Formats: sequence, C-alpha cells, structure tokens
Amino acid sequence: MNDKQLMTRAADNIRILSAAMVERAKSGHPGGAMGGADFINTLYSEFLIFDPDRPTWSGRDRFFLDPGHMSPMLYAQLALVGKFDMEELKQLRQWGSPTPGHPEVDVERGIENTSGPLGQGHTFAVGAAIAAKFLAERLGWVMSQTIYAYISDGGIQEEISQGAGRVAGHLGLDNLIMYYDANNIQLSTKVDEVDSEDVAAKYRAWGWKVLSIDGCDSDAIRAALTEAKATVGQPTLIIGRTIMGRGAVAADGSSFEDKVSTHGQPLSAAGADFSATVRHLGGDPEDPFRIFPDVQALYDARLSELRQLAAARREEEARWAAENPDRAAKLERWFGGAAPSIDWSKVEQKPNQATRAASATVLSVLATQVENMIVASADLSNSDKTDGFLKKTRALSRGDFGGAFLQPGVAELTMACLCIGMALHGGVIPACGTFFVFSDYMKPAVRMAALMELPVKFIWTHDAFRVGEDGPTHEPVEQEAQIRLMEKLQNHSGRDSVLVLRPCDVEETTVAWRMAMENTHTPTALILSRQNINDLPAPEGQTRRAAAEAATRGGYVVLADAQPEVVLIANGSEVSTLVEAAPLLRAEGIRLQISAVPSEGLFRQQPKEYQDEVLPQGIKRFGLTAGLPVNLLGLVGDNGSIWGLNSFGFSAPYKVLDEKLGFTAQNVCTQVKQLLGR
Repeated sequence: MNDKQLMTRAADNIRILSAAMVERAKSGHPGGAMGGADFINTLYSEFLIFDPDRPTWSGRDRFFLDPGHMSPMLYAQLALVGKFDMEELKQLRQWGSPTPGHPEVDVERGIENTSGPLGQGHTFAVGAAIAAKFLAERLGWVMSQTIYAYISDGGIQEEISQGAGRVAGHLGLDNLIMYYDANNIQLSTKVDEVDSEDVAAKYRAWGWKVLSIDGCDSDAIRAALTEAKATVGQPTLIIGRTIMGRGAVAADGSSFEDKVSTHGQPLSAAGADFSATVRHLGGDPEDPFRIFPDVQALYDARLSELRQLAAARREEEARWAAENPDRAAKLERWFGGAAPSIDWSKVEQKPNQATRAASATVLSVLATQVENMIVASADLSNSDKTDGFLKKTRALSRGDFGGAFLQPGVAELTMACLCIGMALHGGVIPACGTFFVFSDYMKPAVRMAALMELPVKFIWTHDAFRVGEDGPTHEPVEQEAQIRLMEKLQNHSGRDSVLVLRPCDVEETTVAWRMAMENTHTPTALILSRQNINDLPAPEGQTRRAAAEAATRGGYVVLADAQPEVVLIANGSEVSTLVEAAPLLRAEGIRLQISAVPSEGLFRQQPKEYQDEVLPQGIKRFGLTAGLPVNLLGLVGDNGSIWGLNSFGFSAPYKVLDEKLGFTAQNVCTQVKQLLGR
C-alpha cells in the first residue's frame, strides 16, 4: 500500500501533464482527465497486472477506456509506466503523433482499444470479459485476468450502455470491474440538467455489485477495487464521485473546479489560469512536462514489482505448458492471429438453396472444427441461420462458458461491440448475425472494427426487398451501398477497410466463408439471401464448386459467348436472374458475357489484364442490383445502364415483388435490348 500523500502527488502529476498537453495543443479535454487521475493512478500503481517488457502477454489484465476524449489522462498515466516520453505528450493531437486526440489501439504502448464514440469502449470490455471466460473454460488458469473499464457520464447515457450492462449482469462476469467517473459535468450542460436516473439502482437491477465512493480518495478507490476483485458471480460497478477540473484555479488562486467550461477546451480558454493551476498542483508552469522524482520512484518500484510477478508467471506458465502441451499449443495458436486450419471438404452444400441456408451448412462445420470461434445472433438464430452453429454447441450462460454461442438478445449494436471486444482481447474468432436491414444499428461498430483492423465476421441475411411480406421496414435497399462504401475506404495499413462479399449461390457462399475465415486483417461482411437461388452453371468439364473458386478474385466470368457485345454484371441473387435472361437474349441474336462481382474492392486489386477479362473494354455494360443503382456504378461506369431500386420496398410475396419491380429475366432482356438500341 502506497502512502496517501504520495498517491495524491502522483495523481497531481497526471493532472498537470493532462492540462499541459491540452494547453500546448490549444485543443482537447482537460477537465475530465484531471478528475479521473486518482483512479487511474491507483489502478496502475497497485492493481493492473501487466508485463512491462512483454506488452502483448495474453494473460495480462486489460484496461478499456470508454471516453476517448480523456486521452490526456491515459497518455499521462502511460508515460508514468514508460510507454510515452515527454516529447510525445507535447505532440498531442498533432500530425504524425502517437498521441492522437482520441486513443487508437496500440497494445505495445498499453492502449487496448480505440475509443471515442461514447458507450462503445466499455462494451468492448464486456466482450473481452466474455472472451476471457470462454478461453478460461478451454485453457484454464492462464486466462484468469481481470478486465477493467472506465466510463463517463456520457457513456452511461448512450443507449448501448443498457445492452452492455444487461449482458454483463446476466452472464455474471465477475472478471469485469467498471469504474464510473461520475463528475456531473458533460460538454454543454451539467448532467443533472438532462438526467435524473438512479444509476446504482439500474446496475443492481441488472445483477451488478455496485459500490459508491469518493473518486478523488485513493484509499476509497483501493478499498473498492479490492472488494471488486474478491466479488464472485457479479461484475462490479464502482461509482466514483469525482470533480471536473480537479485542482484547477483562477488567477487569484480561487477554485475553478466543477465547471462545464473545462470539459472541452484548454484551461486558459475556459477561464482558469493554467500557470496558477500548475503551481497549485505542485508543478513548474515553465516546465510542466516532467515526472516528479518521487512519482518516478513510485512507478520504478511498481515496474520492478511487475517484472518480478511476470518472471514468476513465466515460470508457472512454462510448467503448465509442460504439463498441458495440447492446451499450450492452442494458446499459442489462438493468440498467434493466423487463420485456423479448416477441412473445407467437409462442407457439403445442398443445391439451389438460399445463401443463408448455405451459410448454416458452413457454420455447422466451423462449429466442429474451430474450437475458439464464438458466434452471436441478435435473437434471430433460427432466421439468420446462425443456428447451424448453435446446433453443434450450446449458448454461453452464467457459470457455463463451455458453449460457443452468444445470445445477447435484441441488441445489434451491443452484439457487434461485444464481438469487437472479443477480437481485441485476442484468442477468439467472433462472428455475429442479424438481418441486413439492421446493419443500420451496427454501422458505428462496423466502422470501429474497420478502424482497428479487427477480423470480426458480420453475417447479414435477408439481403434485399425479397424479404417480401415483412415490407419496407425490413427490406434493405440502401444498406448495401452503405457497407460497400467501406470497401472504398482504406485503413491505416492501406487495405480496404472491410471485405464485403455477397455470394450468388451455395457454392460461392462456401468460398465466401473461407475468404472470411482467412481474412485476419479486416472485418468481413457476408450478405446473404433469404430466398432460394438457383445454382449458377459451371463451365464444361468443371463442377460448380470448382468454378466458384474464382470468387476469391472478387469477380469472375460466369459464362461468355464469343465476341460478346454486352457484359451483364451483378452479385448475389441477381446473377441467377442474368443467367435466366441469357437464352432470351441469345434468341434475339445478342452475344453476351455474364460476370459476377461479389466484392468490387477485392476485384479492383487484381491485375488490369484480369479486370479487362471480366469486364471487357469497349462494349456495353448492364448491371442488375436489388439495391441502389450506385452499388454497380463503379463496375458499369458511363458505358451502360443499371437496373436497381430507387425507392423503399413494398409488402408482398417476393416473387410478386420481382415481377412488379422488374427483377425478371424478361425485363433484363428488355433493358439490354434498349441499351443496345435493338
């Protein structure tokens, strides 16, 4: 136990560094960072277990920051443990800096998650806690880490907090400790002006243990963390009553604490006096970017202690590996990040099925071959056909993490963020399913998964207006365009930020799933049909299964006449409609080529010669899409036309909708003839 005066001194050091970073950048959020300094200092100086020399150690505790605007607090704390130097802190929010305005995942530097959109960060922590429980069931005590989360008033208000809190309580995640920095201040108002709920009662109702403390008292924080660590069968919420801008003063030395103005701008801009504040906290206004010698000694001692703990743990793990070679091999393989070994020959598709049914067939095989895979569904497993996986395992439940299926309830955004948290934890391959139209709820999470380059598998079924009788509320029209934009957006590594695949029959679905499982660098979106689709024809002497392998190049020729005068382009179920139209067009004397492009992003990575083979230059192009015409604009271009949907859907049987909306072989023939002036 550290001396309380020294603990306050260390927290004040964090406050000074946080305020100085924002002051120098002339931009940022100092107030919350100053208020939260006591908690994060106590956590890092006495509780958080990590290896200072092996930051990616799989057994480490994890700290997930939800309010990314409090990055100065995290950067300052990480500087105390040697992860950042003073020059890097001085570059907060600057070009090329490792200290961006909101933290971005960098495990080597101690940052476990990218944070910013409030509510997602602590939900990632819940997902990580689920992953740890799941892995502990399979690997044992080596996965006995604690997951810590830090949330603010804004994160508590975001609706996703309900899903995260409900799921964590329902599953009894006693390896999860969340600190709520309750300072009653947000960006433009005080919290009590917009919110009067009883947060403690809400979390207790979800099954959490709730502790309320003075969040500026290191003794109270230590006692709460100790009690939380000892709690069994419940996650713990520590409500820390803190002070926005703690330690801030005006030029005359009077308190400038508890002000809305210090939330989102430098102290000097808020009306406080930066120099007076630094002096008040024991620092030098002329040299605020320094670590106090006694605080450095505190953390030198802590790092020495952690190195001793890490050395002992390495010895324990070595003994465990010798006694449990199979488990040790799994641990290394699962955290290694490589794609799992799968015998794809075991996938036997029934012909002419819906691609959601084909996905179920694949999932049933993955459930038996990929031991570290978790699949989730937002109360739709029997409709999005993720039950193909569920039937070979069982649902995760309180006290039983031996299954591999997560049932988060009707909570698409929560589900997506839980899967992201699993991926951030490592060792787990997460996938989640729902109707494609509900990808709207998930888009903020998909974006974060893309930004963090996490290989989450998003399974979206009921991919078009052919949902039918459910009507326009359930019929995706613009959703494919929204998700395919992510193929055009590059991540930090220069890759397409999401791999988007809309397979056109059962065999291509198998290939799409293989591509998804082999994609370890980005999220994958699988867009699947509700209705049955006729399998595409295979070239002479080749099976359809073999022909579908060409989908790995993003686009390929399905069939082609000699010297075609028009190329027909589609993906998903519309490809089979083009195939049905081919005899009608040939009967009109029209020579054609049909090209399937399940992933434009992947297709555009192919050599130009191959692209020209799939999309021949100098001839007319016709595109067919069940979504917005813009879906195919990059493939069809100006030398052709696109038949798509420019309105919301309608309620009717899907075959009626095909007829009414022109998604028939006969209309394709009509449109192509018009394009060619026949």
